[in-house]
Formats: sequence, structure tokens, C-alpha cells
Amino acid sequence: MTPAAALLGTWKMTAWTRTSVASGHVSDALGPDPVGYIAYHPDGHMMAFVAARHRAALRGAVPAEDEKAALFDSMLAYVARYELRGDHVVHHVEAAWNPAWQIDLVRPFTLEGDRLVISGAPGTDPVTGEAVIYRMEFRKA
Repeated sequence: MTPAAALLGTWKMTAWTRTSVASGHVSDALGPDPVGYIAYHPDGHMMAFVAARHRAALRGAVPAEDEKAALFDSMLAYVARYELRGDHVVHHVEAAWNPAWQIDLVRPFTLEGDRLVISGAPGTDPVTGEAVIYRMEFRKA
């Protein structure tokens, strides 16, 4: 099976870590055991959604201003067109939870059976502004 064919489908996140470029410290990007999926479609579009598993309960039916900030900082979501370039997948982000991510995200990836790992590209943590390298692991859903 070609890498393009193997990448197609829905993938459930199993882990997401971030490594600080400055210190080398490794931590969970959204806490342990994040909830999320990434899906690649044959028409060249993809979508991603990830949230911290243990988000604070709301005080009411509608989030207060301070709760909105915490909710924003505990998730990631975007839609994009994608293309494969060798062992990299490029997400041409069309809309995102954070407009700063409406860029081309170039992501090295590996596929091993039902396991997808996207890792190796330096980036900027959208919450802290720190230079980091993310490592995301998925299993075929």
C-alpha cells in the first residue's frame, strides 16, 4: 500500500508530547491521555481536533469570559487541504481555532501498520509562545 493510501482514514490520538527546544524538557501538550482525531480524506482535505481529557466543568450553561480562555487553551482544531511530499505531510490550513495557525504546517510522519506518528517539525506553542517540537501518536480508528 502506498503512503498516500495508508494515510487515508480517521486516526485516534493516543499521545501528544511537546519538547522544549531551549531546555529539552518533554511534557504532555494537553495533559495525559488527550481526546482527539485527525482524518485524511481522498479528496485532499483533512481535519484535526484535540482537547485535554480533563477540562474544567463550566459554572453555568454558557462559559464565562475566564472559562472561554481556559477552553481555548485546552484544545486545537483546524481544517486544511493536504499534500504528501515524501515523508512529510503538508497541511495547508484554511481555518483554525487560532488564526495564527492558518499557515502551511509541514509535518514529518511515519506509518507502521495501524500506527501514525507525526513528529520532528519545530513549531511555536500557541499558549506559551515557546519554540517546541511536537510528537503526536495515533491509532487507526
